[in-house]
Amino acid sequence: MQEQWTHIPILAQEIADLLLLNPHGVYVDGTLGLGGHTKFFLSKLSPNAKIFGFDRDTQALAMAQERVSDERLTAVHASYTQAGKVLKEAAISGADGALFDLGLSSYQLDNPARGFSLLRDGPLDMRFDITAELTAEKIVNEWGLAELERIFVEYGEERNFHSIAMAIMAKRREERIDTTFKLKNIVEQVVRGRGKIHPATQIFQALRIAVNDELGAVEKVIDTLPDIIKPSGRAAVLTFHSLEDRLVKQRFKELVSGGGWKLVNKHVIVPSYEEVRANSRSRSAKLRIIERI
Repeated sequence: MQEQWTHIPILAQEIADLLLLNPHGVYVDGTLGLGGHTKFFLSKLSPNAKIFGFDRDTQALAMAQERVSDERLTAVHASYTQAGKVLKEAAISGADGALFDLGLSSYQLDNPARGFSLLRDGPLDMRFDITAELTAEKIVNEWGLAELERIFVEYGEERNFHSIAMAIMAKRREERIDTTFKLKNIVEQVVRGRGKIHPATQIFQALRIAVNDELGAVEKVIDTLPDIIKPSGRAAVLTFHSLEDRLVKQRFKELVSGGGWKLVNKHVIVPSYEEVRANSRSRSAKLRIIERI
């Protein structure tokens, strides 16, 4: 059953070239997912290297451990924001490098039971950590109008935020909005035609970010980079939408201006034409890397 999901690591060679400077080092994979990046990295590292792989998704962790099947990997069920704490508890003063891949894994996106995709009907869930209490269903059915509008604007950059929020409020008085298709249908009735982009895409993005506090997690991990990365070590962040990329760009700029850090790439790195053709999900990826000095 597990083999139906595949994960193609994005910009894997570029990240390895810029991040894995010490073949014997300790590295952090901030979002282990199905282990694609970690497996590729381990193929480039020495037998005594170590990777600490973090993920909030217990199901993905189990699959990653099975697929990577390497004693150099330590899989940790926790947010990557806990990386500094975990390294300290393991008596490791800092990592030589860390990757924070902020994208969804194919397993999460393609599994209708997780509720991330508007292409497949399923429960309106969207939790990375299935033990967490907050779900997209809870937000859509229980949060007030102002809060719905706020997340649609801030996290989805949705210009029809008011009309969509009002339509949700009206519909939930008739029945509970508990599936992805119910929500998708509501948005379709308000917003029509956006070319190749489905009109509900930004609403689904906004809900996912709110459910998992994704931007808050990015802020926190950048704040704690001094606890994660040792001097001469590097941190790479792979983003998939403009909100994340703007946030990372700004926070990296602040770190550099504060001293002790330098940008490895002044201009964002994006996948090649060939990679996008081979893996369409890589098309929006942007890579930024910073080094502790």
